[in-house]
Amino acid sequence: MQPGPDLDFHEEEALGKAYDARLMRRLLRYLWPYRLRVTVAVVMLIAASGLELVGPYLTAVAIDRAIPARDLALLTILAGIYALTLVLALLLSYAETLLTTWIGQSVMYDLRTEIFAQLQRLSLRFFDRNPVGRLMTRLTSDVEVLNEMFTSGVVAIFGDVFTLVFIVAVMLAMSWKLALVSFTVIPLVWAAAYWFRKNVRRAYRDIRVRLARINAFLQERVTGMSVVQLFGREGSELRKFQAINADHLHAHLRSITYYALFWPLIELVAAVAVALVLWYGGLNVLEGTLTVGVVAAFLQYVRRFYRPIQDLSEKFNILQNAMASSERVFRLLDTEPSVANAARPLPLPRRVRGEIRFRDVWFAYNKAGHEDDGKPPDWVLKGISFTAAPGERLAIVGHTGAGKTTLINLLMRFYDPQKGAVLLDGTDIRELTQRELRSAIGLVLQDVYLFSGSARFNIRLGNDEISEEAMVAAAERVGADRFIRRLPQAYSQPLGERGASLSVGERQLLSFARALAFDPRILILDEATSSVDSEIEAQIQAALEELMRGRTSLVIAHRLSTVQNADRIVVMHHGELVEEGTHEQLLARGKLYARLYELQFVGDSPTVA
Repeated sequence: MQPGPDLDFHEEEALGKAYDARLMRRLLRYLWPYRLRVTVAVVMLIAASGLELVGPYLTAVAIDRAIPARDLALLTILAGIYALTLVLALLLSYAETLLTTWIGQSVMYDLRTEIFAQLQRLSLRFFDRNPVGRLMTRLTSDVEVLNEMFTSGVVAIFGDVFTLVFIVAVMLAMSWKLALVSFTVIPLVWAAAYWFRKNVRRAYRDIRVRLARINAFLQERVTGMSVVQLFGREGSELRKFQAINADHLHAHLRSITYYALFWPLIELVAAVAVALVLWYGGLNVLEGTLTVGVVAAFLQYVRRFYRPIQDLSEKFNILQNAMASSERVFRLLDTEPSVANAARPLPLPRRVRGEIRFRDVWFAYNKAGHEDDGKPPDWVLKGISFTAAPGERLAIVGHTGAGKTTLINLLMRFYDPQKGAVLLDGTDIRELTQRELRSAIGLVLQDVYLFSGSARFNIRLGNDEISEEAMVAAAERVGADRFIRRLPQAYSQPLGERGASLSVGERQLLSFARALAFDPRILILDEATSSVDSEIEAQIQAALEELMRGRTSLVIAHRLSTVQNADRIVVMHHGELVEEGTHEQLLARGKLYARLYELQFVGDSPTVA
């Protein structure tokens, strides 16, 4: 299937090198806190590898000495030692598996924690350019691949290598000629392993690309399920998903085909090696230069020799998959926020006055990052200058796309302007830490985001500095307490994903309670009352009058009825500030604000965006 443009947006990056020493060194740093346990696991693997050599050697002694001499006591001792080695190997394998799994899970825990912390640190521009499905793949699938490397790769590879070295040494010591005969098929093994690694590498890449597509598609469609159902697109979306899912299935089947060919091929080569041992060893037995016990031991060693070779091929695939995943994970971890704190930030005054000043601000979203794409700026704001005095209620109005919300994004430092500056109490906000700046600002959006926790959590957001009494008082002041008390568990009631159990108006009231509970010095209302009915709006307006008193308030509104009592109104048009004044002053001028007012209250048109 050829992906369309929307799928290309979610495409995974191509795999890098099969092995990258720089990436491996960085990965191994995650093992450093668990170095003692790793050492114990490696020792266990080496001991288990050594125990694997005992059985064939005891077999040779039993056939060559105990059985011909009819020495029952020696035969019993040999059988007992053999059984003991098997039990010890079983216990070591059990302990090593538990230990390496614990190490892998611990590293995965550390890595996921680091990735999530990094995601919270990154600027909004990063999330504008990277879909949620891809980021979820980083946190889940890619980290799981690295867990597999730490659990089954890095440590376990020592066991396979030592097993091979020990077996080769013992076989050469017992009969170097027979050992060389059994090794003649090794070039076939390496050729098969090379073919396998090359094709499986490509298959793994195809699988990961298609997995990213599935994650991105599911995230978008599940989030937008109401739109899918509203417009009756279930059948169309199902067919799209079936195509993406089938592509993923076919990629998996291709990788399985390579495994289905490789493993029997190795078994065939091992069988050829056994046949050579039987033929050459049998000739030497007939000539009297070898014993039957040595040949019997060799048959067991040959079988055990090719098993770690198979395992090493599999470990190589785990390793190269981990290299690709680590490259993507580290690229995410190394991403610097496009909006960063100053090297030496200034402290925020203990008492913020709340004066906001935009000074000749120019901003373009296509130039909001560090990179330069060579394109001219697409200015969203053009030379904006205005001041909101402490405690003033400033309304911002204008058509959709005028730049109203962009002003808020700059004030909150979600983005930085390319020209000009935004000042808080006379200090460029770029000189403040983002945490301090945002702690002084309360933001209420039209599209309220609630978490799936309780009403209590959604008001306090886990901030223990907000007491139960302050939380309840905030809810009471905006009228949210009445509907919260009606919930089966009141403030402890889980609200469902994004507050699905509440109405639009109730979610909005809860967001007001949240803003009140944090008691900010500056309040920003971005279309905060546009989604509620008139009765609730009247209730909210009464609460907002109390909330805004003494605070610097910026109110973005579509409905001009909600801003008529503002101390001052700023009118935006195509990124420029075109008018400024009180409601009465702007009406008297008869310009853009007056036309907007006429459209809403005199003409036949509905609310103007």
